[in-house]
Amino acid sequence: MSDAKEPVSAPLRRLGVSLLTLGRIRLELFAIEAQEEKERIASLLLWAVLAALLAGFGLLMLLVLFTVALWDTNYRLLALGGGTVVLVAAAVVAVLKVKGLINQPASLFQSSIGELREDADALWRRPGP
Repeated sequence: MSDAKEPVSAPLRRLGVSLLTLGRIRLELFAIEAQEEKERIASLLLWAVLAALLAGFGLLMLLVLFTVALWDTNYRLLALGGGTVVLVAAAVVAVLKVKGLINQPASLFQSSIGELREDADALWRRPGP
């Protein structure tokens, strides 16, 4: 059964080391997932701020466009109209990006939970001694 030279506590020590190693690996996975979620939230905030700024500039350009529309020449009107279109289009793209990030399901700790479930299943399936 067991080697005569091996002390009785050796299997328990190996089990403890294995459990500590497994716990460390799972903790590292938790940390990686937390970092990924933090980066996703930072990206979401960046795009939301960009969308708000571009929408504000677009509205400002639209107001200036209406003001200039009453002037004599059409050159100013074309320049302000083009600026308005570009800024409003950029704001729409940013808003769509924010909506996409919001609708993306949060996957915080999903990999870790899956790995822990697999570990538990593997332990339950192991035949006894």
